[in-house]
Amino acid sequence: MENHVMNTYNRFDIAIESGHGPWVVDTDGQEYLDFISGIAVNCLGHAAPEIQKTLTEQSSKVIHISNLFWSQPQIDLANALAEKSGLDRVFFNNSGTEANETALKIARKYGYTKNPGKKTKIICFTDSFHGRSMGALAVTGQEKYREPFRPLIGEVYDAKFNDLESVRELMDEDVCAVILEAVQGESGILPAEQAFMEGIRELCDQYDALMICDEVQCGMGRSGELFAYQTYGVLPDICTTAKALGAGFPIGAVMANDRAAQYFVPGDHGCTFGGNPLACACGNTVMRELFENGLLEHVREMGAYLFSALDGLKEKYPEKINLVRGKGLLLGVQMKEGLKSPVIAAAQSHKLLLAGAGNEVVRFLPPLNITEEEIDEAVSRFEAAVSEL
Repeated sequence: MENHVMNTYNRFDIAIESGHGPWVVDTDGQEYLDFISGIAVNCLGHAAPEIQKTLTEQSSKVIHISNLFWSQPQIDLANALAEKSGLDRVFFNNSGTEANETALKIARKYGYTKNPGKKTKIICFTDSFHGRSMGALAVTGQEKYREPFRPLIGEVYDAKFNDLESVRELMDEDVCAVILEAVQGESGILPAEQAFMEGIRELCDQYDALMICDEVQCGMGRSGELFAYQTYGVLPDICTTAKALGAGFPIGAVMANDRAAQYFVPGDHGCTFGGNPLACACGNTVMRELFENGLLEHVREMGAYLFSALDGLKEKYPEKINLVRGKGLLLGVQMKEGLKSPVIAAAQSHKLLLAGAGNEVVRFLPPLNITEEEIDEAVSRFEAAVSEL
């Protein structure tokens, strides 16, 4: 069969045909337990009844109207995100990369109004990942992604994650923003330290810079709170999210306080599909599940349960597993050198789907409504894979 898809992904040799909950079925009829969840997207599982109902009802009314008009789903979702995030204004787009691009533009506009041409510096962190467009790539602290596409946007400086002194050395009055992930995802599920998060907030206040939290992967309930920064008791000026916000339907969002958002005016930014009624209706369904149907508490309980089970495997197989870390249902198992890819392949042979990350880490990203029984099954299959190595 001819395949004209551009070669930008190293794909598993599996073609998915259908799914239900945490399970998927390939075109050969093989069933897999999916602990990738579309890379932290399918927060309610595959073919979630709540999302099916939302898609059917909203698509029968209106799908797209452009941002020349108002829609109630967009207003409702903006209100919910503002209230639950502690921020004031919301801009909608289609993806995490777009959300981070928007955040960078807000930061540069903020700096422009404070000191035109001077307050332009942005600090990011080594091993971070914020997207693959030219702006988001510039603040992605991994040279293997940046190098082929230089020159990127300028005035970006790399500090060391969880090293506050490295940030302090770069901070001055010309910094307009510091962007970070509360839990670095692609580099290996590495949570920020409490003192580090508090220190970034203090430095941003001291130098009149914006603190941007990229919650594209770690947000929308995956940490056990709506946003991972809330587990630290620290409030950023800007928060970006996407992935699980639509439970599979593409949507991204940027939340900002009035301090930052007041300078973003008509003509500064736009997004044709951003905030369309269908996407926002899906977002509203996710928010209801999180806050009205007890899903956040469930994540905290299942996250602790899964962590304990994986930590038990670390104790049982110390020659193969280094450590387990993460928050909520965003967990990483760091394997010994050279074992990440083999254990992912072995898990697939046991019909368990897992994703890798940097630093020999295997990611566990089940749906947020995963059950104890399904976790037990996944851990059993993972142990079988580990034992075969």
